[in-house]
Amino acid sequence: MRSARRAWGFVAALAWFGVALDVTLSATDNYSHAEIAAHAYGNNPTGAAGALPRVVDTLSYFTVWSNVVVALAFTLLALQVGRATATSGDRPTGDRFSRLARVLLLDALVMITVTAIVYQVVLAPDANPTGVAVVTNFLKHQAVPVLSVLAWLVVGPRRAFDRRTFSLFLVVPVVWVVYMLVRGAFIDAYPYPFVNVSTNGYASVAVALCAILAFGLAVAALYTGLDKVLSRRR
Repeated sequence: MRSARRAWGFVAALAWFGVALDVTLSATDNYSHAEIAAHAYGNNPTGAAGALPRVVDTLSYFTVWSNVVVALAFTLLALQVGRATATSGDRPTGDRFSRLARVLLLDALVMITVTAIVYQVVLAPDANPTGVAVVTNFLKHQAVPVLSVLAWLVVGPRRAFDRRTFSLFLVVPVVWVVYMLVRGAFIDAYPYPFVNVSTNGYASVAVALCAILAFGLAVAALYTGLDKVLSRRR
């Protein structure tokens, strides 16, 4: 199943590259002043003194978490495909991959889809990337979302999402929500305007987060249903 391994490996490499580039530019303070707010949202000093805080800020965005999960999921698929084909022929099926790989795959598809849609609907109208930020913005919000979903649709794996996988996929998004809110309470800064407790209050933020989580559940149900349909067609 070389085509599947190559597709998964390409998506993983692209996602890792985008995250590494984003982190490197933040750490070295090479984003323009107009782009700092889009990558580091805390009160961080410029230069080497603010390198670590800027990196932590960058890694605290849901967008970056989504891209990291895509990178991890597709890396695991590429690494485990040999074991899967050894027992199921030349077309790997999801039940031959580890539970972790399948949960991360569903996480990856759902999170990167939510990332792309929320960015286009909510954030893109006010975004104006310049310079190298045009590249990182394109990778995180367009290239990786489209290619990861396309790779799964074309090469699978099929029969990857069962009830247990569906019940576990919310762990990563919920961990991000808790981490983001706890960290925000300490530094009084939040990665997105609609989760800013200082300006919106906890009630408004809770409504926004519940709406996004509900949308994530709907997207997960969609991918789970597609998995079943595509499995039957195979």
